[in-house]
Amino acid sequence: MSGGAARALALDLLASVLLEGRPLEDAGPDRESPEVRAFARRLAATVLRRAGQIEALLDRFLARPLPRRAAHTRLLLMLGMAQILFEEVPVHAAVDTAVGLAEPRMKGLVNAVLRRSAREGPALVEAQDAARLNTPPRLLAGWEVAYGGATARAVAEAHLKDAPLDLTIHRPDAPGPLPEGVTTPTGSLRIVRTGAISRMPGYEDGGWWVQDMAAALPARMLGPVAGERVLDLCAAPGGKTAQLAAAGARVTAVDRAPERLEATRANFARLGLEAEWVEADAAEWRPETLFPAVLLDAPCSATGTIRRHPDILHRRAGRRLDRLTALQDRLLAGAARATAPGGRLVYACCSLEPEEGPERIAAFLAGRPDFALEPIAFPALPEAAAPDGALRTLPSMLSGQGGMDGFYAARLVRVG
Repeated sequence: MSGGAARALALDLLASVLLEGRPLEDAGPDRESPEVRAFARRLAATVLRRAGQIEALLDRFLARPLPRRAAHTRLLLMLGMAQILFEEVPVHAAVDTAVGLAEPRMKGLVNAVLRRSAREGPALVEAQDAARLNTPPRLLAGWEVAYGGATARAVAEAHLKDAPLDLTIHRPDAPGPLPEGVTTPTGSLRIVRTGAISRMPGYEDGGWWVQDMAAALPARMLGPVAGERVLDLCAAPGGKTAQLAAAGARVTAVDRAPERLEATRANFARLGLEAEWVEADAAEWRPETLFPAVLLDAPCSATGTIRRHPDILHRRAGRRLDRLTALQDRLLAGAARATAPGGRLVYACCSLEPEEGPERIAAFLAGRPDFALEPIAFPALPEAAAPDGALRTLPSMLSGQGGMDGFYAARLVRVG
């Protein structure tokens, strides 16, 4: 694997995220091998995850602030410092590659700052408040109000670590071997990712799909669905859709993005599963017949997935949620219209923000007396039970086992 190519690609990824506002998963050219891309993404993610610490040190090491036109050099310095201070990359490799990528007039500065980082950085890092420096103040303050200071800090600390990879096993009897891992309390298989997902054992045989253990819980809140018609709104990328289909449900999956639906269809073909696919706005689409079970995994700020997507700290963190909450209200209203009397409706989102979870359910129930919140518990994960009976997972839960994504989910019953 070419370390130079990976570092050059990592620099492109950082520019796409921090200068252009693109998601990390969509950023950068698809020009290298899977191994190079994986290493580049790891380096870029470390910079994004530790940017607060790195920038504090960089400002200390620079004799004067870099001009705005030197944005490329600043990203290059951040990338080099991340390798030296947090990735245990040999100093000479990080410095030499960075100098090689620098503009001619900046090579001396890059060399000097990175070598100073190697000398002085480790001791300074030890004295930093990493959780606070790397978390946007508005986000951290909101979590402190919602969950208390100690839990908010634990969540911020959980974001400093890369997330393990969780798999939902579909065919334990698949012809090929399955990846080796540890079974979580909720039944997911947790592994340490090595290389491209498509090359892992059991992938081609349809033995599993990738799904965080917390993301696997909302679909289960519908209860037994074998033989039942189930509506999955905002279905892509399809992990929950696959759960429902694998459990024997007759699933109608609705999503407005054709490219996401196409990718989900391809994954279903790999898994040998079937569903009815509808390309439509889930807030406006009306079924001919109401459904006894409806799952809505609503678009949200996704702050519960920062461990996997540290670019969220830079692209979305601290922004107002008005447009998202208005959309979530519209989607909930559409989901309610599609729910048959006596039916179940599960609302879920991968956000840590109360405005997108319990506040949306409270607002919905205030205007819909024909729906009621039905408390539900997961004995294997009792700490995820919210006081009102909804589900609330946090990245700090099961921290000794690698944590989990932050999710909110509520099960509603149409009582009218």
